[in-house]
Amino acid sequence: MPPREDPNGDASSASPSDPVPPPPQQPQPQPAKGKGKKKDEKKDDDLSEEDQALKEQLELYVVRAQDTDPGVQKLALESMRQEIRSATSSMTSVPKPLKFLRPHYGTLKAYFETMPESDLKKYMADILSVLALTMSAEGERESLNYRMIGSEGDIGSWGHEYVRNLAGEIAQEFQKRQDDGMPTDSLKELVEQIVSFHMKVEKLDLLVKHVDSTNYKRTCLYLTSSSKYLPAPDDMSALKIAFEIYMKFGDFANALRIALLLYDKSLELKPIFTATDDFQLKKQFAFIIARHGLSIEIDDDIAADENEKEALQDIISNIKLSEGYLTLARDIEVMEPKSPEDIYKVHLIDGRGATSSSLDSARQNLAATFVNAFVNAGFGQDKLMTTPSDSSSSGSSGNWLFKNKEHGKASAAASLGMILLWDSDSGLAQLDKYLHSNDIHVVAGALLGIGIVSCGVKSDSRDESIIRIGAILGLGIAYAGSQKEEVRENLTAFLTDSQVPLEVLVFSAISLGLVFVGSCNEEVAQTIICVLMERSEPELAEPIMRLLPVALGLLYLGKQESVEATAEVSKTFDEKIRNYCDVTLMSLAYAGTGNVLKVQKLLGICSEHLEKGETHQGPAVLGISLIAMAEELGAEMAVRSLERLLQYGEQNIRRAVPLALGLLCISNPKGLLTLSPYHSDRFLLSPIALAGLVTVLHACLDMKSIILGKYHYMLYILTLAMQPRMLLTVDEDLKPLSVPVRVGQAVDVVGQAGRPKTITGFQTHSTPVLLAAGERAELATEKYLPLTPVLEGFVILRKNPEYHED
Repeated sequence: MPPREDPNGDASSASPSDPVPPPPQQPQPQPAKGKGKKKDEKKDDDLSEEDQALKEQLELYVVRAQDTDPGVQKLALESMRQEIRSATSSMTSVPKPLKFLRPHYGTLKAYFETMPESDLKKYMADILSVLALTMSAEGERESLNYRMIGSEGDIGSWGHEYVRNLAGEIAQEFQKRQDDGMPTDSLKELVEQIVSFHMKVEKLDLLVKHVDSTNYKRTCLYLTSSSKYLPAPDDMSALKIAFEIYMKFGDFANALRIALLLYDKSLELKPIFTATDDFQLKKQFAFIIARHGLSIEIDDDIAADENEKEALQDIISNIKLSEGYLTLARDIEVMEPKSPEDIYKVHLIDGRGATSSSLDSARQNLAATFVNAFVNAGFGQDKLMTTPSDSSSSGSSGNWLFKNKEHGKASAAASLGMILLWDSDSGLAQLDKYLHSNDIHVVAGALLGIGIVSCGVKSDSRDESIIRIGAILGLGIAYAGSQKEEVRENLTAFLTDSQVPLEVLVFSAISLGLVFVGSCNEEVAQTIICVLMERSEPELAEPIMRLLPVALGLLYLGKQESVEATAEVSKTFDEKIRNYCDVTLMSLAYAGTGNVLKVQKLLGICSEHLEKGETHQGPAVLGISLIAMAEELGAEMAVRSLERLLQYGEQNIRRAVPLALGLLCISNPKGLLTLSPYHSDRFLLSPIALAGLVTVLHACLDMKSIILGKYHYMLYILTLAMQPRMLLTVDEDLKPLSVPVRVGQAVDVVGQAGRPKTITGFQTHSTPVLLAAGERAELATEKYLPLTPVLEGFVILRKNPEYHED
């Protein structure tokens, strides 16, 4: 501790310019007279020599602060201020200066009232404001009152605890002034001072002004992470503030991620493109948008040069996706096609191999069609459908196609689209031959296959029900999320035609829901509502009609309170479908939001014991997962709730639980492809991917009537959620560039001090690599700089200008 100053020095000899009081000889302040003398002396005996010196010195400052000489006063106040500041900068217990000055609080307050208006009075107010931290009576807000009188300065220098207490008193005073109709401007000026230190007092928009290049990333990470736990509309406000901060500091890739998360008409993507002249960065933006499944037009404002415009549009249209995925497959040596038998592992089951093939062969072949389609998805080759037709092998596409019956042929033909997924040029050529078949089921499957092969790839490319359904569902899958008016006009025609068969009607609505997912489009909503109102009770009792509320709900996917008007209308529907529609609309509108109140409401629905025939508890179970999947804690709680439902729920609830659990743990852990709708480090939720999952899950609620009936081809809607879970690094010419990366389990570093590790248990690999669920990648070389903060999918690398070879 530094040597103390002389409390015995002559007050009159001190001058205002002296940095500290004169050196100490013997302390002189006298304890209070009377009965308390011995008690005080006993207390003082407990103090260390150092503490005793500090106590006596502070008491001297109190005496001198009341001196008639302004110079002595100023010196005493500045010395007292210095002692308090050094002790309160890090506050784990009541600091000694505050403890020793506690008995003199009343004395200083009384003297303060007698002081004339001056800078010295402001100095005294500053000290009283800090002393009030431990001395002020509850509700008096003395700390704030003295602060308002005090000098304008860096309040953060008095320490975190002081600022925290001041913030609390401001909140109380603010409320009181509002209730009394008094002005609050003076408080807001003080709030601005606090924000620069504390960064959290009601006015989040002040952050944009106060953050700097050293702390903006950490601030935005905190805002984006905490937004998941904030009520609406505060969650959106926090994200918009983060967006503004990222734009202010030129961190456009992160700004784009938030814009995609908030995507609506008020936050367009174009300003992010126009904010930079870096064409490589624009290409990286295009890859991020393509992964999200969004379709935007590249105009002259974004890229004036025609070649650049075409290059960006190709990336957004996912033209490069098939090529990139095959690069990954070749690199990790998994190009060899697999057969259904490789998946079944029939050879491992004793005595079952020979007999199983003769049982129910048509159904087995249909199962093999789907297994083959999904296991070879995107590889462009398999052992059933792409075998050359002149081959003598029984596995040639023509032979395999006709090993299926009726609707089975439709799924077999469509499976070719899955195998050639994202390769629209080759896929359309191979599917074209089936469009001229005399078999209507084959034509239907080919039309659906054209939609599947074009899924996510935006490239321009008879009157039986099955053919219509194939074409309609193909349109829905190919144009999902595009909000294309031509598609709306064509599909709405089916919904308004009273002569159209029910199944065509339903698939038209589903396709409209997929194309206009999350758009809140009133015209489409009104059309589907009219269908639900006009159909007879026997028609509404058909299992497939349950997909109409799903189609309606897709329009409001993740849009929260925007669904309320439509939800009110749904209360007028026939009782056969009313409850199902109500639950479905709510669960889809709040999907991915983590809204606890809605989860509680759905749990309440699941706890009811209903009469037979009620079907709305299944969607309620799915709704719990849809809403709770937003963040890990919510998902964990949902799993626990679902375990209880599995134990104690009714049969229709127990049937839905495995589907809900599957949604919470989707694509964890297997496969080259993922069905997870979350990407960009689980920050973004793709509405198109979620729409595909939701539609299939609702179809699975009545497995017997829909998936195991004649509508098995609905499984192909899952292509909307299928994406390679790869990290493919490319150079500025978009050619694959192999670099070392560290891949490990992601670690949450929100609010952690210093530069904590963002991954743990990592291994170093060369790109391209696969990223499992919960894994994150970091570049393991300083030679290149990534143009996006999250290493997933296509990542453009630029040479680091500051890197020098050893």
